[in-house]
Amino acid sequence: MKPFSVLFVCMGNICRSPTAHGVFRHKASELGLANTLMVDSAGTHNYHPNSPPDNRSQAHAVLRGYDLSDLRARQIQAGDFETFDLVLVMDWDNLALVQLECPPQHQHKVRRFTEFCLKFDSPVVPDPYYGGKDGFEQVLDLVEDASEGLLRHVRAQLS
Repeated sequence: MKPFSVLFVCMGNICRSPTAHGVFRHKASELGLANTLMVDSAGTHNYHPNSPPDNRSQAHAVLRGYDLSDLRARQIQAGDFETFDLVLVMDWDNLALVQLECPPQHQHKVRRFTEFCLKFDSPVVPDPYYGGKDGFEQVLDLVEDASEGLLRHVRAQLS
């Protein structure tokens, strides 16, 4: 059986999408789903090719038990729309840019990650890059919540 695949997308692929990648991967592994999922992340822009996640993202993630150190930034590619079952974006700008690039037959795969939130009612995962530590904590709160909802969705798809 082909693994269910998820691509997380933000602007530069150094804060929000690698955080989502790492948190979701960790939670999936805890549930024994690591071998049935393929998880990756990318950016709409190629600002930080092959760079590790932002040090602040990594530091806040480690405090909650998530390791992002192996992840590297890349830009979303045309083939990603074919490869991935879901392309989950972090905000409205990401959504607009990804929808512009996505072929019509794959538009149904493109969604906002926060659509999967169970507790929080936020339309987006805000970019913490230019803010303080509270922004990185908010990202983790939203990502953890949306990851739980996404795992429910994925388990339903795999049943």
